[in-house]
Amino acid sequence: MMQYDSASPTSILAPYVKTYWAMDHSFLPGGLHSQRIVPTGLTELVFYFGKPPRSSDLKKSFEDNVLLSGQQTTPFDLETSQGFSLFSVAFRPEGMKVFFGLPCDELTDRHLPLRFILKDETAELEARLWEARYFSERVELIEKFLIKRLQKVEKHYDFQRISHSVLLISNTKGDLGVDRLASEACLSRKQYERTFLHNLGVSPKKFIRTVRFQHVLDQKNLCPEISLTTLAHHCGYYDQSHMIREFRTLSGLTPSEFFSGCTPYSDYYQ
Repeated sequence: MMQYDSASPTSILAPYVKTYWAMDHSFLPGGLHSQRIVPTGLTELVFYFGKPPRSSDLKKSFEDNVLLSGQQTTPFDLETSQGFSLFSVAFRPEGMKVFFGLPCDELTDRHLPLRFILKDETAELEARLWEARYFSERVELIEKFLIKRLQKVEKHYDFQRISHSVLLISNTKGDLGVDRLASEACLSRKQYERTFLHNLGVSPKKFIRTVRFQHVLDQKNLCPEISLTTLAHHCGYYDQSHMIREFRTLSGLTPSEFFSGCTPYSDYYQ
């Protein structure tokens, strides 16, 4: 049995946080559950209550119960067991850096224990979230924590510039080039790519590929009967072969394999 909850952030945090969500699994003794994790374009602060999950990719191992998860560029399988429970802050693509100040390219394809950055605050926050009985209480606690962090940090002068880029990419479903983005940001392409990587953790080109992939998942969810050829054309790929290559890179599967075994749900567009 699985219980899932979600909530939107308050207005002061909405420019940086996409959603809060929680999931609780109850399994039969010894039961295991495996889920394919694919790049979403989002970053997260995740609290695992009980035993953390196991990753099929040793480079993405879960070394703690409170983790900052950077941009993921490759798929991996997540194995959870009896009593698995989590609470997560899903940041907007450019949002995480505002709260923690780390260069986001240092977090790419990594899960970094929050205590490495905020030792005392992490222990206290984890304890209070553990004691909270309801999802709404956890949301209230994490919002107080994030607002306090927001008031402490220095201004990020690149935030508005990169936020505008992310909005353009989202609105066009990844159907635009890096030169246009650099021009909109009033930077040379080289400067822009460096700034984007520092603030999001991936290059503009890789982020665009992820957003386009997420658009495919969203469209397949909305129109389950859509053909792969139509899907490829509608989502900005050159042809069906191009989409298949991208799927193999980002999910480890062909579209047919993915859709037959995984729910086509877009974390980015939902």
